[in-house]
Amino acid sequence: MSNEASGSSSVDNALRLLELIGERQALRVSDAAGELGVAPSTAHRLLNALRKRGFVIQEKPNTAYRPGPVLNEIGLAAIGRVDIRQVARPVLEEIRDRTEETVSLSLLEGRNVRFIDCLESPRAVRVGNRTGVVLPAHCTAAGKAILAAMPEPELSRRYDSAELDTRTSASVADWPSLAAELHEIRRRGYAVNVEEGERGISAVAAVLRDRAGTPLASLAVVVPAHRLASRAEAGGLADHLLAARDRLQETLRGRFTA
Repeated sequence: MSNEASGSSSVDNALRLLELIGERQALRVSDAAGELGVAPSTAHRLLNALRKRGFVIQEKPNTAYRPGPVLNEIGLAAIGRVDIRQVARPVLEEIRDRTEETVSLSLLEGRNVRFIDCLESPRAVRVGNRTGVVLPAHCTAAGKAILAAMPEPELSRRYDSAELDTRTSASVADWPSLAAELHEIRRRGYAVNVEEGERGISAVAAVLRDRAGTPLASLAVVVPAHRLASRAEAGGLADHLLAARDRLQETLRGRFTA
C-alpha cells in the first residue's frame, strides 16, 4: 500500500472513531478494533492520537474513551459564529427567576442530548446542575423537543434501527410510541418528560430554531418529579418557557444573520 493510501485509510478510520464516540458516548479499544476491522494496537494508536488532540478523553488507563472538549467546541461552533450559551444565559436566568426551577440549555449529539449550560433553582429541593450530562434524546424533554423539529428523513437516518434504549420503566421503548409522541409535541409546541431519563426528575422543553426552521438547541425547565407528576401539569411551566424561548429565538436569528 502506498503512503498516500495508508494515510487516507488512517484518516478514514480516525473519522469513523469520532462518529462512533459521538453515537455511543463511550468506546473501548476492543470495540473500536472490531468496528474498524483493524488490530487492537492500531485502534489504540488512533484513539491515543485523538486523545492527545483533545478530541477524546480517557478518565483512567484501560477504560473507555469518551468525547473530549474539542468535540464539544466543534459542536458549538457548528451552530453559528456566536456562543449560544452566552446569548441564552440572560433568558435562562429569567426563566429560573419566574419559575423558581432549574433551567437548562441542550444540544443534540447523534441520538443523545448534551446539557451545555444550566442554572439551579433557588429552592431547597431542586434538580442540581446538569451541565455536561449526556442522556438518550428520546428519554428527555430537551431531546424530544429537538427530535420533533427534525425532518422525517433525518429522524430515519438517526434511528435507522428503530431500536430504543430505556433508562427507566417510564422511558419510551419502541419507535411507534416515540413517533406518536413527536407528532403530539409538534402539535402542542413543547415536550414533556416525566421520570423517563432519571427517576425523580421531570421536565418541560421547547426547541430553538434558526430562520430556516432548523433546530439549533432546546431550553428546558427541569424539576423534581413530585412537582410535575404528569403531562397534564406542564402547562404553567410551558407558558413561561415558550414566551422566553420566542424572545431568545429572535435574538439568535439576528445574530446568525449579522
